[in-house]
Amino acid sequence: MPRMPVEDLAQRAAELAAKLHHHAQRYYVHDAPEIPDAEYDRLYAELQALEAAHPELLTSDSPTQRVIGGVLAGFTPVRHALPMLSIRTETDTTPAGAQAFDERVRRELELDAAAPPVEYSAELKFDGLAMNLRYEAGRLVQAATRGDGETGEDVTQNIRTIREIPLRLAGAAPAVLEVRGEVYLRRDAFERLNERQRERGEKTFVNPRNAAAGAVRQLDPAIAAQRPLSFFAYGLGEVQGWVQPETHSATLDALAAFGVPVCPDRAVLQGAAGLVAFHAAMGARRDALAFDIDGVVYKVNAMALQRRLGFVTREPRWAVAHKYPAQEQLTRLNAIDIQVGRTGKLTPVAKLEPVFVGGTTVSNATLHNVFELRRKGVRVGDTVIVRRAGDVIPEVVGKVPGERPAHVPNFRMPTACPVCGSRVLRERGEVNHRCSGGLFCAAQRKQALLHFAGRRAMDIEGLGDKLVDQLVDAGLIGTLPELYRLGSPEGLRKLSALDRMADKSAANLVAGLEKSKHSTLARFLYALGIRHVGEATAKDLARHFGRIDRVMDATLEQLLEVKDVGPVVAHSIRTCFEQPHNREVVAGLRAAGVTWPEHDGAAASSAPQPLTGKTLVLTGTLQLLSRDEAKALIEAAGGKVAGSVSKKTHWVVAGEDAGSKLEKARELGVAVLDEAGLRALLAGEPGEPVEPTPDC
Repeated sequence: MPRMPVEDLAQRAAELAAKLHHHAQRYYVHDAPEIPDAEYDRLYAELQALEAAHPELLTSDSPTQRVIGGVLAGFTPVRHALPMLSIRTETDTTPAGAQAFDERVRRELELDAAAPPVEYSAELKFDGLAMNLRYEAGRLVQAATRGDGETGEDVTQNIRTIREIPLRLAGAAPAVLEVRGEVYLRRDAFERLNERQRERGEKTFVNPRNAAAGAVRQLDPAIAAQRPLSFFAYGLGEVQGWVQPETHSATLDALAAFGVPVCPDRAVLQGAAGLVAFHAAMGARRDALAFDIDGVVYKVNAMALQRRLGFVTREPRWAVAHKYPAQEQLTRLNAIDIQVGRTGKLTPVAKLEPVFVGGTTVSNATLHNVFELRRKGVRVGDTVIVRRAGDVIPEVVGKVPGERPAHVPNFRMPTACPVCGSRVLRERGEVNHRCSGGLFCAAQRKQALLHFAGRRAMDIEGLGDKLVDQLVDAGLIGTLPELYRLGSPEGLRKLSALDRMADKSAANLVAGLEKSKHSTLARFLYALGIRHVGEATAKDLARHFGRIDRVMDATLEQLLEVKDVGPVVAHSIRTCFEQPHNREVVAGLRAAGVTWPEHDGAAASSAPQPLTGKTLVLTGTLQLLSRDEAKALIEAAGGKVAGSVSKKTHWVVAGEDAGSKLEKARELGVAVLDEAGLRALLAGEPGEPVEPTPDC
């Protein structure tokens, strides 16, 4: 940190904080970042270092203080300046619910039939945890839960971890502004959180609301920070030094201008007809939303009319929550079946007494894996809780305590795949059981085909998702070797009979299949889709063994001799080739004409590798070699291909349209080669550096 006058340091810290506040808003609130993540991280690190060197510059609203303090001893009670009251719920989910609310409002305002429609502000009813944020002079000083409406819990430390919530309001802020809203968890974040819990063998959360509430009430803010919470504002508490707008909708607009997140799915409507239309429109979009809602909220828009209407039994007469059908219901678990996914994962599926939940009738629901099933204590015959929200697959989240039929055993996973009969395996430390059938298993066939045809595998041009679906669904392909029979007259006839399959597309596919027959052993091994065998491992196997038969026949001990192959990978390879049908697939592909150069692995490993220990960077387009081909040749010669140029780079190979990497090489004085120079290096000859022309 350069030595600067303290006044300059304070100014720099303020500048950094302002920039970070601004860019956090652009990223987390507006989804329109203006700078890359690396630049944000650089600014953050500079401010962090500045505050560490000069603690007097640290402020409570600094961007570095999102997670502060240690584990709290407990939550402090907070007396709300204005009570956090609830609103009346309308459980009639039909249009009559909206019409009844409008009729009550008109009656209380003594409006006759000839009076114009009442103007309403309509919003979503978020399924989260109510929160009061208190800002003083624009800075967040306290966050408190609703509690009993009069007294809540101080959860400021945890709320600071929610990046969408500004620690300082934008613009000219009031002396006191209490923002009220909902802390919630997005569905995708909820699914990721539960998947992480399952992988760790830990308890999963029933629904996003419970997960959000649990995160807010964590005593350790560092744990709360690991839960990706979000926030939407919907109203105000105490206000000092600010003239509130005359309508509720304008108030929400003003909060958005202060930098507070406000849901864009809101509208100003006229009369009962407008409310009915909003309820129907949001109901149709409910499954597509990124978060859970359990209804919509109608509020009389004019603040003057809200004051006239007042409250009854601590509920405002000027607002109502109009519900949607519940997303959790009770039903009976009749049986448990097994579903085999495209990656071979076996999932227990609950067969349910049909129940209407989340807007649809559900008869099947996932149980995820046998360990979670046992944690929930679910057995056939139990009354269970079923949840369906959005487009998330319905799941059984628990059972209702009570008697179950006698002598119902615990569910056990099968030892053979119910689709293909292959062995079912569970690797040590994993929670999921998988079919070992791989290419042979019909349930995994489409995914196996797409992987086999991938650019870094066999690189079959013209074979994409839609065509694979058509080929498999039409019964034209049952195994990988059958793919290469599509080039026969009979295969071409079947291809041309496929819906939307033009002659030109069929010819392109056949040409792509023919070209793919000439491959490398490394690509072929990777294309087989052996679990845990990626590109790098496939290359190591090819270099070590040199021949496919040696790979298939290798013992665990021999596999463990391969560079970077550990017990898990070795076991996966051994398991794959112990299956006779997987060996038949390899034999069938070779019989179909798929070939690659083979060599004596031991001789290859002792052969001179001219680029051992050397790092090269490729940039631009080479004339004769593709980027992947050049990389494969360099790695076969013992070299490493890096993605960026540094002082540790030995050569940069530049083709046409070379860009910033070439400039970086010149700047660092790294030797630059053309394609001929690369070929000389590969042959063990010294590559002559070149100075590429502007066209190079």
